[in-house]
Amino acid sequence: MPFRVFYLPFILLFGSLGTGLAQYSGINWMSLEEAIAAQKEEPRKIVMDVYTQWCGPCKMMMRNTFTSEDVIAYMNANYYAVKFDAESPDPVTYQGKTFTNPGWNPNARGRNSTHELSRALGVNAYPTLVYFDEKATIIAPIPGYKTPPQLEMYLKFFVNQFEPNVQQAEWEAYRNSFVPSFQ
Repeated sequence: MPFRVFYLPFILLFGSLGTGLAQYSGINWMSLEEAIAAQKEEPRKIVMDVYTQWCGPCKMMMRNTFTSEDVIAYMNANYYAVKFDAESPDPVTYQGKTFTNPGWNPNARGRNSTHELSRALGVNAYPTLVYFDEKATIIAPIPGYKTPPQLEMYLKFFVNQFEPNVQQAEWEAYRNSFVPSFQ
């Protein structure tokens, strides 16, 4: 009995530390406001995952893509990552305007009304990844589920190749020559 009583607190302590560390080994998600504030200290692009609670492909992307070690490392090193529930009731301030979800119904089951910010960002499907430049100006919303290699192409393009007036032919050349390395 003394053996069990003595070791139980250590097992609980180290077990809970392991759980806490696992939380911090993923993507460093933040709010849009936090990302914009961070840009002022260290300029980086922002990638925003616009999702809904009921969206199956959104859940798959969270489970399969955003848990990839390659995706985690690249996003944390090169982007401020934002998660945004497109049906959230919470107000969000972007470019001096506060966006809300006036039609939000706390009793809704399943789908709810769309947040004004989703519409302002040009999001009309879920999931959509919205890319912003270092000054929080929208570059592009990219809809649809992406595997790690598919996402890699966009992540690296917007960090390394993107110019504000990039032509379609340049994008096509990049896309056709891109060789993914993410697993």
